[in-house]
Amino acid sequence: MGADPAALAGFDRERSRDGQLVLGGVDEAGRGCWAGPVVAAAVVLPAGWCPPGLDDSKKLSPARREALYAEIRTGALAWAACAVSAAEIDHGNILRATLRAMSRAVARLHVTPDLLLVDGNQVPAVPMPAEAIVRGDGTSAAIAAASILAKVLRDRVMTAWEHHFPGYGFAAHKGYGAAEHRQALERLGPCPLHRLTYEPLASRGQGRLF
Repeated sequence: MGADPAALAGFDRERSRDGQLVLGGVDEAGRGCWAGPVVAAAVVLPAGWCPPGLDDSKKLSPARREALYAEIRTGALAWAACAVSAAEIDHGNILRATLRAMSRAVARLHVTPDLLLVDGNQVPAVPMPAEAIVRGDGTSAAIAAASILAKVLRDRVMTAWEHHFPGYGFAAHKGYGAAEHRQALERLGPCPLHRLTYEPLASRGQGRLF
């Protein structure tokens, strides 16, 4: 069962003190993938606004995500996104890369929130008060909207990379650890999109991948 849009909007209304504060939401997509960037999106919604069907992006069909993506972009007061590459993830770690992507996305907003709601249990470095909310994408309208923007944008990026790195199935699995992806790695080895510090890629130095 999906989230209740009225409950999502109500949560944000309470956090914004009935609209006295400008509220922003930020979320990421692609944290657990073997390949591709982690993408964060930040959004500022009009006070009390919540499009019908809004929910955690993972609970929505691709078609519904695309429809909501268009609606959110049109209805939001501001939105922005940032991608952090696989190479940057490998250089540090995924948590650091995720928080960096969130910070950069928030910095690109042309409307500065008074309060930022962040999906997860840690907050990025931002110049405004921020609150971490575990499972926030099913709790807050602003975070749910950010989750949809991040997911759709990242899926589009991975689909585009399919043409540059054929054979891996990126358009289908978007870089996650699907059986098709595992088989392609066994056959082709990694490409520049792969996160070499992630298993099973980190074990390649031991000989065969699997």
